[in-house]
Amino acid sequence: MAETASGWIGAALRRREDLALTTGRGRFVDDIQPEGCLFLEVVRSPVAAGRITALDLEDARAAEGVVAVFSRVDLHICGEAAINMLIREAAVRLPLEVLADGKVSHVGQPVAAVVATSRALARDAADLVVLEVEEQQRVAPPIPVTRWHQGDAHAALAAAPVQVEARMDHARVAPMALEPRAALACGSGPRLEVFLSTQTPFRAREDICRILGMEPSQVHVTAPDVGGAFGGKASIYPEDLIVCFAARALQAPVKWVALRSEEFLAATHGRGGATGAALGLDRDGHMLALTADLAFQTGAWMPYSAYAPPRNAGRMLPGPYLLRDIDVHLTLQPGALAPVGIYRGAGRPEAVMLMERLVDKAARALGLDPLELRRRNLIPAAAMPYRTPTGETYDSGDLAGLLDRLEQVTGYGALRHRQAERRAAGEICGLGLALYVEPCGAGFETARLMLRPDGSFRADTGSSAQGQGRQTAVAQIVAEALFTRPDRVEVGSGDTDRLQTATGALASRSTAIGGSAMLTACTKLLERLRQAAATLWQQPFDQVRPAAGGLSVAGVRQDWAVLAPALEAAGLLPEPVEERYIAPGEAWASGAVLAEVGIDPETGVPEVERITWVDDAGRIVNPMLVEGQLLGGMAQGLGHALMERIVYDDDGQLLTGSLMDYAVPRAGDMPRAVRLEKRSIPSPANALGAKGVGEAGCIGVPPAVINAIQDAIAPYSARDLQPPLTGERIWRALNNLEDLT
Repeated sequence: MAETASGWIGAALRRREDLALTTGRGRFVDDIQPEGCLFLEVVRSPVAAGRITALDLEDARAAEGVVAVFSRVDLHICGEAAINMLIREAAVRLPLEVLADGKVSHVGQPVAAVVATSRALARDAADLVVLEVEEQQRVAPPIPVTRWHQGDAHAALAAAPVQVEARMDHARVAPMALEPRAALACGSGPRLEVFLSTQTPFRAREDICRILGMEPSQVHVTAPDVGGAFGGKASIYPEDLIVCFAARALQAPVKWVALRSEEFLAATHGRGGATGAALGLDRDGHMLALTADLAFQTGAWMPYSAYAPPRNAGRMLPGPYLLRDIDVHLTLQPGALAPVGIYRGAGRPEAVMLMERLVDKAARALGLDPLELRRRNLIPAAAMPYRTPTGETYDSGDLAGLLDRLEQVTGYGALRHRQAERRAAGEICGLGLALYVEPCGAGFETARLMLRPDGSFRADTGSSAQGQGRQTAVAQIVAEALFTRPDRVEVGSGDTDRLQTATGALASRSTAIGGSAMLTACTKLLERLRQAAATLWQQPFDQVRPAAGGLSVAGVRQDWAVLAPALEAAGLLPEPVEERYIAPGEAWASGAVLAEVGIDPETGVPEVERITWVDDAGRIVNPMLVEGQLLGGMAQGLGHALMERIVYDDDGQLLTGSLMDYAVPRAGDMPRAVRLEKRSIPSPANALGAKGVGEAGCIGVPPAVINAIQDAIAPYSARDLQPPLTGERIWRALNNLEDLT
């Protein structure tokens, strides 16, 4: 149909968002300061579990600048925050409490809130609240949730000539967005105007309405610039709701911004799964059976996506490998700790790390090279779409091609020879492989698109933005489909007034599903514009064709800048198109990673010398954005593998409550060299053909690095190390000393 193609999809355009953000012209929640704004501070539980025996708010109410103090009895709660019961067999719901109601369930739980005329005065008054809690033991038994099984895995495992076991217990980690959580609500107008640092503004509006007894028309939620999220801002929090309630009660703007210490205490954590598995193989290295037990923490309450990490971990096994008999058990472990939610990867890293450790241990037991063992067990490209033993469907992929490309670009055989030479010279070094497939979200997303009278386009996406380059990518999709330039497309997101409903940015779904929604909206709007132009020009519809910059008829082209005002003058300018796109399937991305590490024998500190990574993210809209997502995910994946760990003591007190105690990767912790290779196979599971990429670094890099470290220490120790693999843990393994951490 088209006479020309623009080629914007696939172009490495620079991010249009960066100029404002790098020159101090971003607009974050804390930058918004309405006249008469009040400030809210939260009084939190100092103990993990117990009964509130005293809560005296009078001194706080009498303090300078205090406008109001709220406890649970002051609130009017009409409902509960939603929990997505992703696992059908699950019946456990642990909803959040806006403020503690007679008892506390974890350190940091909100008990009361103080509103004052300044942040400092609110904090001073919060210190005057008298809270007494009779501590109690809160020990909750594990809750069996579900089981994935096919065949008789236990019998097949028992009969297998080769059996290996692996255990990977993951520390809790903090999402660590650069911008902490923040909320501002303005309650004096006809509607409640809410500004949240969130990745799901429409879901937040639904929860606010449900809990505070309001109608959607009474609440407007805006997510301005959001300084990172990584899953930690995917759900409503008690502080968001307290701010909304206070703003309505006081008929004034009320703002709360978390301190970093509050993020450690009361925001959702990630990971925390305890996983173990056994793999049976024949003597030629063909996989026969897999059994696994997965236990995931929930904490004291469940955010919306609490079931996503355990579900992903279970359904992803056995990953990229052909294997018929499988038995996977999943349990949940509630506890008097902060909640666990989705964090970049959300269960995928746990599944891949467990499986890839099993494969490496099996290769060692069989005397095979780890790459060769993987190759013998891969799902062939010809088998796609492939139905897995857990009931999932891989839409597309060439796993053997990924591994072949990795072997080729790394010179894998030569690397193994070089490793032997380095070891002979006394160096401690290792190579580690990881192969993965990962689900990239299902469900719906929305898009709204219009041609404006000046010939530019306005595109609103339900996929919110937290630094991914969303505006740039959406503008490229629209420019490609409507034969215009990206600079002629204004992109909006994060505003509940712009669309009827939306999902938001999570699960690596925004380009695949959100982009498909926008592409479908483009197709519909283009058809309406062709019909309008045909009417205007009094020409047959099939003679009006897209052309560079606009439409053409009989070989004569007219730019959008000329055509749009003519259509408006004639009353023919189409209404905006709003598209709700439901993906017909789930796209599965894949990749292969090789990590090269060296270890300092004096300290045990590992250095990641090189990462080589071949990734299949389907159709790529902007390779520069993809590279940024891969490298950013890699940084967080290295943190998970090597240093990040939330620690509580036996009384539920948080020991890692600041960046003095909690380690995050710095520039010097990044690999000495990174090589990224693409082997992109378009997905048939969505209109755009895209797959996810935002979480891949947390999924593929950690198991490769851990396998490399285990390979490095193998001549010295057979110990299986648990993440994070700190220098101390590695040094103790090298010296056959007990692991004290």
